[in-house]
This record gives sequence, structure tokens and C-alpha cells, in this order.
Amino acid sequence: MEFATAYAMNESSSATASDQRGAPRFTSLIRAAKLVCGQGEFVCVVRDVSATGVSLRTFHGLPTDQQIALELQNGEIYEMTQVRADGFDGSYRFESVVPVERLVHENWAFPKRQLRLNLAMPLTVSTLSQKANAYMLNLSQQGARIECESVFAIDQTVRIENEFMPEIRAKVRWRRDANYGLAFDTFFSLREFALLAARVQCPLLLNPEDRR
Repeated sequence: MEFATAYAMNESSSATASDQRGAPRFTSLIRAAKLVCGQGEFVCVVRDVSATGVSLRTFHGLPTDQQIALELQNGEIYEMTQVRADGFDGSYRFESVVPVERLVHENWAFPKRQLRLNLAMPLTVSTLSQKANAYMLNLSQQGARIECESVFAIDQTVRIENEFMPEIRAKVRWRRDANYGLAFDTFFSLREFALLAARVQCPLLLNPEDRR
């Protein structure tokens, strides 16, 4: 599921063209992205952005790493520094000035894809006739890439599970050597996706009721 909408606003609708060129450009944005730091990769929603900074919201406590970056779904990365934290809301300053139009209208060098997190964790893959150990390499709301020495057929139905998530039914969409691409029958909501990522990487960011 894509989670993006945006609209641009000038600081004053009555400003002249000359004034507008000199005024900071500010855009309200609602778009899923990820925060990348030493603590892991975490889902966030970008809310407001200007050429010098961004405000966003997470579904859990904000990462506390000093060095942090914002990564968009197209893979572009913007290094930044936190300037304000208030619960699940944070404001960050970009390390260098960012062209707002480039961030709002993401450039896609490759076909558009879902937000993916590099979540490495062991899991079990089961079919009607076998059960095998595997390793997850990345995860999205709608699928996962896993590594497994057992052989599965394209379009075969499998079930995956581990201590962090309940059993999920999926179909094998592609295979390259021991790597498989899975498409889930049931998708994660953005909140479920975000909480799972925090549970795996840094459970201290979660409220006690979300750690289970």
C-alpha cells in the first residue's frame, strides 16, 4: 500500500513573484520513509519539509543515535541532525540544503517499489511436506526476501514464522540460487510494519504493550 500525498505552500499567498523567489519554500507532505542509523532502520511518516529540514512522526519512540539519515522509497538518502523531539514527533536539520521539489517528487531510476527494511532475522519456512530453517534479508508490508537452502517452486505456497511475528502465508514469486522473493497473502499495516521493525531491532523504543 502506498502512503503518500503532498501539496506545496508558499509562506504568503499574497507575496509577489520576487518575494516568493527569496522566501523559503515549505511543503506539507505525508509520505512513508525510513530512518537509518546505528540502531537499525525504522518506519516514519514525513509530514513537513523545507530546503533545510524536515518534521516527521514514528509509531514508537524516536531513535536516539546522533548520526541519522532519512531514506526515501526510491533509495535517496539525506543525512540530518535532530533538533527537536516530542514523543513520536521529531524535527531534523539536513546536513546540506535539499531541493524540495526533488524530495517531494521522488525521482525513480528504477521501477517504483514498496518501502523495504533490511531486517536480518532467522525464521522457519514450512510447506505441506517440509519445514526448513531460513534467514530473512529484507521485509516490506507486502513481502520479504529470504535465504534458504531448501528448494521451493515458483508460485508455491509457504508459511513463514519466528518469535517476532505470527505465521504468514506467502507465495514464492522468484528464486535466485538460495534467495527467494515472497509475496504475502495478508499485508502488514504501516503501523504493524513499524512496530515489528522496532521489536526486532530496538525494543526499548516501544511502549511496554507493543513489545509483545
